[in-house]
Amino acid sequence: MSASVITVENLVKRYKELIALDHFNLDIKEGEIFGLLGPNGSGKTTTMNCILSLLKYDKGVIKIFGQEMKPDSYEIKRNIGVVMQNVAVFDELTVYDNIDYFCGLYIKDKATRKQYVEEAIQFVDIEKFKDFYPKKLSGGLLRRLNIACGIAHKPKLIFLDEPTVAVDPQSRNNILEGIVKLNQAGATIVYTSHYMEEVEQICTRIMIMDKGKNITTGTAAELKKMIKNTETIHIEILNLPDSVIAKIKELTHVYKVEYTDNLLKVFYNGGKHNLIKVLDLLQKEDLSFGRVYSELPTLNDVFLEITGKELRD
Repeated sequence: MSASVITVENLVKRYKELIALDHFNLDIKEGEIFGLLGPNGSGKTTTMNCILSLLKYDKGVIKIFGQEMKPDSYEIKRNIGVVMQNVAVFDELTVYDNIDYFCGLYIKDKATRKQYVEEAIQFVDIEKFKDFYPKKLSGGLLRRLNIACGIAHKPKLIFLDEPTVAVDPQSRNNILEGIVKLNQAGATIVYTSHYMEEVEQICTRIMIMDKGKNITTGTAAELKKMIKNTETIHIEILNLPDSVIAKIKELTHVYKVEYTDNLLKVFYNGGKHNLIKVLDLLQKEDLSFGRVYSELPTLNDVFLEITGKELRD
């Protein structure tokens, strides 16, 4: 089994009466792309800031690479890269000089640093823009510059906080491919995003947290098994009689049926060949229907069922 890169035990953080982290626990293994999910106000940012020793906490133990993390743990911090949601670069420096500056915080040897900077530029594919100033870059290029600044020193552990916010699909795809390459090169990655499809696509394991607690952790497949719905069948059909709806409700593993605006939705909890069984019933009733499709649960479905659908501030 892989060694733990991050271990958090019984972490408590209070803001006066507000408990931001309530005996929070976390274990991230070497080589993972670990997705950290939660609604607004769930404690994700507070968790990351505590782990990075940017924020004091009331109680608990945080270890990185097996050593206790403290504000002066500089040897540990040299092996950490951080890419925050808000782009943090210097407008008065070029792309090259920005990356060189941030790399220089960790790498003092000039020859090594030059090599690392060039490799970071090639890695995020901004070589054509290395003499540009940030104000001249598009949103996608700025994001890629931000990532290059955070990973140029070749950290073993990388925190990526919403790295694809407000970028075009091409840039998003480029960034996601880059994250996978970083992982394949040996980096352990902590990834936060509100784009569930991204998390499902690249993360090896996922935690859903809410109200300062670890609600559940597992692979995307494991998390999907936690919710009631296993399949939803959609059928466009005109004038479906109530008597037929009642028969559909009696089918094995059906737990809910909806029929509005000539669209039938049949919700299943388990079972095989469910679509065939519904269509067989409709054909026996001599009913014609239009478009038919089956929908499996997504990570977004899991997230909403676990954390609720009410709006958060």
